[in-house]
Amino acid sequence: MFSLNRAQIIGNLTRDPEMRYTPNGQAVASFAIATNRRWKDKDGNNQEQTEFHDVVAWGKLAEVISQYSHKGNKIYVEGRLQTRQWEAQDGSKRNKTEVVIEDFVFLSPKGEAVSHSDNTNLGEGVEEFPIKSEDKKSIKETPATKPADEDEINLDEIPF
Repeated sequence: MFSLNRAQIIGNLTRDPEMRYTPNGQAVASFAIATNRRWKDKDGNNQEQTEFHDVVAWGKLAEVISQYSHKGNKIYVEGRLQTRQWEAQDGSKRNKTEVVIEDFVFLSPKGEAVSHSDNTNLGEGVEEFPIKSEDKKSIKETPATKPADEDEINLDEIPF
């Protein structure tokens, strides 16, 4: 029987990604994404509900997200849902469901820190940076325009 475990989320980072390394040196970044749902109730009043999604990225994806994204930035993430279970110090059993990222796209304008109050122009001048987990060799940024006086950049010289 076929099964599918896929999550796709577009939202804003609620905090800067927290970068850590496992004892064997594997990079892991964790953060949360807020998504909003808006609707009109039966009386015609505008309603809004915000959901918070815990997100985890591993390896190169973690390093890139940690380096280039900040609180308030809009991002698209795609991955799988995973639930972790552990026992807290007080003896109670805890669990947490997270989106483990496999692909993502930055949606905020490059280099712009977006606050929650300044998100009216997020669709204008957006550069997208698709990152796939299969892209182990190099991560490339493709600017929409390049100034004529800028020197050519050799992507093999980028240190990641």
